[in-house]
Amino acid sequence: MKLLKIVLAALCAVMIASTAFALDMKPGEGVTLRPARATWNTGFFQEALARRGLEELGYEVKAPKNLQNPIAYKSIYLGDIDYWCNGNFPLHNPQLPKNFEKRAVILDPIIKAGGMQGYLVSKKAVEEFNIKSLNDFKRPEVKKAFDLNGDGKADLTACPPGWGCEKVISKHMKVYDLAGDINPIKASYEAGMASAIGAYKSGKPIFFYTWTPNWTVFKLKPGQDVMWINVPEEGDDQGTVSGVKGAVSDPLRNGFMVYDITVVANKKFLEKNPAAATFLKNFKLTIGDVSAQNTRMNEGEKSDKDIAKHVDEWIAKNKATWDGWLEAARQAAE
Repeated sequence: MKLLKIVLAALCAVMIASTAFALDMKPGEGVTLRPARATWNTGFFQEALARRGLEELGYEVKAPKNLQNPIAYKSIYLGDIDYWCNGNFPLHNPQLPKNFEKRAVILDPIIKAGGMQGYLVSKKAVEEFNIKSLNDFKRPEVKKAFDLNGDGKADLTACPPGWGCEKVISKHMKVYDLAGDINPIKASYEAGMASAIGAYKSGKPIFFYTWTPNWTVFKLKPGQDVMWINVPEEGDDQGTVSGVKGAVSDPLRNGFMVYDITVVANKKFLEKNPAAATFLKNFKLTIGDVSAQNTRMNEGEKSDKDIAKHVDEWIAKNKATWDGWLEAARQAAE
């Protein structure tokens, strides 16, 4: 009996040691990775989280290069960059080099249908005026309620000149014959949204464009504070999207392309580094995760040190998920 106890104790010690060793495995040790990240800071959080995971797997991860989309995709294709976490597809399809799929891979989404754009209206006004689409802003009583500067048009917090969304909004104004009904305000977006939030807090109706993930839908929650509205059916070339929280209808004709947020990586890099490949394939977030973090950045916490703190806090709140990603990555390397 005494011998059996000794054997069992020894086996337990071996199992504990093996588990500890497995948790400490660094399959990426000795390998340096070269990431890129977007030029828009609302995409920095994804990159920072992925980098932390890869570092825990033993990789030395260089500081990311901030690259414009077409340059990032060309760099991944050429092998100058290993990966980035800011792919938006199918939105970015036209920006890919020819034969991109031969040397690079677009992984499963970090956030499926995470990139959505459209128009939102304060919920109280939606209910009061029965607003369903942009066409409702042709009604005199609706225009009057949303006319903040007295020009006879409803004021829309829109996009600054040069943004892609500015072109789409201008197209909508023309296609739906809304130029005489809606005034797209094209000043600084942050300043425009700050003004809209101030108006909302004072009880006034608001009307604005936004995208997700974004701090705006954390400050003004769809379904609670605001509602997504439709573009008119005629002339709508972007189709519909279903299951949108806080939409006036299901499906919703949002008027903008809906896209997945993905990791894009060089194919040889993934083949040579199964641990990194597995981690990046499993890496998933929610719109709520990123919108909440983007809100903190909007409120001033936007340095690399601040973002690293946000990463720490996300990992602490999602420890089981995080550890699962790391364990799967380590097993892939065995």
